[in-house]
Amino acid sequence: MAKLIKEEEGKGRLHIDSPMMGESLVSKEFLKTTEACEYFRMHPDINVLKIGGQSIMDRGAKAILPIVDELIQLKDEYKLLIMTGGGTRARHVYNIGVDLGMPTGVLSKLGDKVSWQNAEMLSVLLAKHGGVKIGHGDNLEQLTMFCRQGYLPITYGIPPYGFFEHPAEFGSIPPHRTDCGAFLLAENIGARSLIYLKDETGLYEKDPKKAGKKAELQFFNRISVDELMALDLDDLIIERPILKMLKQAKCLKELQIIDALNRPELIRQALEGKQVGTVIHK
Repeated sequence: MAKLIKEEEGKGRLHIDSPMMGESLVSKEFLKTTEACEYFRMHPDINVLKIGGQSIMDRGAKAILPIVDELIQLKDEYKLLIMTGGGTRARHVYNIGVDLGMPTGVLSKLGDKVSWQNAEMLSVLLAKHGGVKIGHGDNLEQLTMFCRQGYLPITYGIPPYGFFEHPAEFGSIPPHRTDCGAFLLAENIGARSLIYLKDETGLYEKDPKKAGKKAELQFFNRISVDELMALDLDDLIIERPILKMLKQAKCLKELQIIDALNRPELIRQALEGKQVGTVIHK
C-alpha cells in the first residue's frame, strides 16, 4: 500500500512511497505483476448492442424500424446500451480524404461525425420510449442509473481517438472505427455481453456479398480468437483490431455477431444467452 513520506532533506514536501516508485512502466516482467486476480466491472448488467451503419442504418426505415420495435420490447427486461456505426457516408468522406492525402488521424476525426448522426436519428426515433443520446464523457458512469429509470442510452460507436489514432497497418483508413469503439467500451465497463447487429448470419471465410454462392462458403459458427487470427482471412465481418483486443481482454470473454436485419427477433435470443450467429471467444 502506498504511503506518504517526508523528503529526507526536510524541505516539507511529501512523496508517495509506492511499489511503482523507480519501476519502468515498459518492463514486461514488472507489468505482469500488475495483473489483477479479478477486475472491477462498473456495469456488469449492461448489454452493448452495436447497430451496423452500412448494414442497417443506411437502409432506412425498412431496416431500422423493426429493430426499434424490438428494442422497445426489450428495454424493460434488459439493461441496454445502443451504439451506432458510420456506414456509407463515412466511407464517402474517407474516400475524399484519401484522395486529398489526409493522414489517418484526420480521417478519424472526419468519420466520427457520421456515427454521431446515426445516434442522433436513433435517439429521436426512440425518444418517446426513453431513448436518450449520450456522449463519451461523464454520462458513461451513469449507464445503469439511466436503465433503472427507464431510459435507453444511445451513443456513437467511434472511439475518441481523433488525431491520436494509431497508424494503419495497411493504407490510411483509421483502424479503430465503430466496431472497435463498441468493444473497447463494453470491455472497460465490464458489460454483460457485446452483440453486433449486422446483415449477415455471422462470419464467413469470404464476404458473401462479394464472393456470391453463400452456400459454398465456410461459415464459422463458433471460433476462438487464436484460431481466427491463425487463419489470417483477407476480410472480416468486424474490424480486425478487435481480435487482438479480445485476446487481451480482462472482462469480455466472447462476442456475438447476428443477422438483425433479416431476423430482429434474434436480438432477444442473443440477450438470453443463446448462440444465434457467430460467437468469437477467447
